[in-house]
Amino acid sequence: MESLCLISVTRFLLLFFFLAFWHQVNATEPVLEITKGFEAKPDSSINSFQPLLTDPSGNFSFGFLRLNGSRLSLAITHPNLTDPLWVFDPTRTASWSHKTKLFFNGSLVISDPSSRVEWSTHSNGDRLILRNDSNLQVVSSSDVDWESFDFPSNTLVENQNFTSKMTLVSSNGLYSMRLGRDFIGLYAKVTEDSQQFYWKHSALQAKAKIKDGSGPIHARINPNGYLGMYQTGTIPVDVEAFNSFQRPVNGLMILRLESDGNLRGYLWDGSRWALNYEAIRETCDLPNPCGPYSLCTPGSGCSCIDNSTVIGECGPRGSGVEDFCGGDGEKFKEVRRGGVEVAFKELLDHKTTSSLGECEEMCVEDCKCFGSVYNNGSGFCYLVNYPIRTMLGVADPSKMGYFKVGEGVGKKRSRVGLTVGMTLLAVVALGLTVAMVYVAFRIWRSREKHALEGEDGGLSPGPYKNLGSDSFRSVEMSRR
Repeated sequence: MESLCLISVTRFLLLFFFLAFWHQVNATEPVLEITKGFEAKPDSSINSFQPLLTDPSGNFSFGFLRLNGSRLSLAITHPNLTDPLWVFDPTRTASWSHKTKLFFNGSLVISDPSSRVEWSTHSNGDRLILRNDSNLQVVSSSDVDWESFDFPSNTLVENQNFTSKMTLVSSNGLYSMRLGRDFIGLYAKVTEDSQQFYWKHSALQAKAKIKDGSGPIHARINPNGYLGMYQTGTIPVDVEAFNSFQRPVNGLMILRLESDGNLRGYLWDGSRWALNYEAIRETCDLPNPCGPYSLCTPGSGCSCIDNSTVIGECGPRGSGVEDFCGGDGEKFKEVRRGGVEVAFKELLDHKTTSSLGECEEMCVEDCKCFGSVYNNGSGFCYLVNYPIRTMLGVADPSKMGYFKVGEGVGKKRSRVGLTVGMTLLAVVALGLTVAMVYVAFRIWRSREKHALEGEDGGLSPGPYKNLGSDSFRSVEMSRR
């Protein structure tokens, strides 16, 4: 009887522990849905991605993405993409530690007290699921309470609506995509508070017109192989064709704003992601292909605006200079070069001046101006009111560029070389000084030693016991 009771108690305890820790154990293996009570923590033994949830097709996974060894982001990934399709908040990351916890209580919540990260879907659903199109959803019995498609990061997926309230941001945070009244625009971050327009695709409005008062436009990747702009209904006001346009394909299409500022489309054919679209075809038309204070010439590649500098070190990266005036302003030198144009000039404001000198003077007198470009043929003067980035090299020498270059630009390598040389000279001088002091000390000790020997009649002091033996023999001889 006692043995039966013991077996029953044992079974009860096993069942209790199984139920108590079911969610934690289950968190280590990806599942098809997550329900209330789910909890998970990052596994210290995983180096890249810890899947928690998968879609029914097995193509997409949601889980912990490990960043730089010690940071964590919630992400949706595809096994053949190096970058995730979606991250919960590109501007914040949690720590990859046992203190970070993800749980589902109707809302999906990640909490990290050490990094003070607290993020939630602020929903009231029953389940968390990942659909075949990579859309992460919090669902209840009758509705979708929250979905990741409403919060894109740097990627749009086929049939995902991109609205005027949304922004795509490249993974490095330097470029963004937004919708205007009748266009798609790409923008480059040039300072902490300002952006520069560098690519624009306006709606052709061939099949449908954009009507005032009918609401903003939205964009969507159509399965027929194009990026469509829509206002109302299903007839697009514009069609931006992909390589697969009106071709029967069986695969998922995505559109991604990449870290070089280009907007590229890819098609998953079942084994690889094939390039399907490229908004900017020429390298020199990208917003900053060669870096600051550089020149991109089609067919020739990159060079520095100042020929005395070295490629890759044309200017200070991330320069915070905002004022080139006197007083406390940054010191600068002036550089002039022919055969220069501003990139994407059709998107920039310009003024008309009667001469190159007048154009330059407008920049000289403006503390916020970093440079000017003058077209001698048209008289157009373009003022560059942000740190100089890659300019466009052209064959026409009458297109003149004037640039304010910070005092340290172009002298970086020489200053580094001078610093290294001075350091080596200091080390050599210190070594010689120590050697001379040591030699002088040895000479002094030798002279002192010889002086003492002369005072003792040429006898050198020996060990204590030998001195004692000589003394005893002297005593015995005196007694005799």
